[in-house]
Amino acid sequence: MVMSSTVWETTLPGLPEPRRGKVRDIYDLGDSLLIVACDRISAYDHVLRPGIPGKGRILNQMSNFWFGRLGPIVPNHLLATDVDEYPPELQDYRDQLEGRSVLVQKAEVIPFECVARGYLAGSGYREYTADGTVCGLPLEPGLVRASRLASPIFTPATKEDSGHDENITFEYMASELGAELSERLRAVTLDLYRRGESHAASNGLLLADTKFEFGLVGDRVILIDEVLTPDSSRYWEASQWHPGEEPVSVDKQYVRNWLDDSGWDHEAPPPELPDAVVEGTLARYREAFMRITGSEPDL
Repeated sequence: MVMSSTVWETTLPGLPEPRRGKVRDIYDLGDSLLIVACDRISAYDHVLRPGIPGKGRILNQMSNFWFGRLGPIVPNHLLATDVDEYPPELQDYRDQLEGRSVLVQKAEVIPFECVARGYLAGSGYREYTADGTVCGLPLEPGLVRASRLASPIFTPATKEDSGHDENITFEYMASELGAELSERLRAVTLDLYRRGESHAASNGLLLADTKFEFGLVGDRVILIDEVLTPDSSRYWEASQWHPGEEPVSVDKQYVRNWLDDSGWDHEAPPPELPDAVVEGTLARYREAFMRITGSEPDL
């Protein structure tokens, strides 16, 4: 295994200027999109420094694993994952693209994140402790941090270009998208979550929650963006799970916990990540990749 240097952002002369998200650079190629997973990492709506070397490769390759595994349930946006299959104008940029990019179909992005939760954590736990609900859904009394829910729930959120995504009710989503499409999204989200949860469990991990993003090609719903990565999901060590205690995670929660303990107010520019946190984050992402896919990431 060869560790790549950090790719903070791509430089592809001759291509249109990309749209740079928190962790991805997206190039509009006319009839398709080139998506490059960089090594930036974000938390609490801030992009942190430094990057995590190899993180983009891990997330890209893990998403591709899940896209393949979940393809029979819902089609996805992938057109090509091998640089050899990219258009000629991209071949000169192999060093920036290999292992961390995909060529994808354009779609009308559905402006809501589709979140599935099987355990009580994060914003769902905070809402439950205040109101006994998650995204307006009443839950049984007596639950504690990291409790397993009686059955997985669908809790959509707004999809914001900047700022924090906000949890919403299913009813609000249906009022914006229509009942039929919203019902389809809820059903496929919960199906995907259950498939992911089952596979994770077979490898000693609990999939506490995750978010999916979808697009429309005509009236066809397709899966887009990333899938079941440690950036978009909470993965917990099953053998060390104890309701009421902070779970042992192999995901981005490690970075969030460090930021919380640092005294940062979540508003000012965030502190720089120390080397130990960079290394610890990469180790957790690699661990999640290897447990889920059964192989080493190509770094």
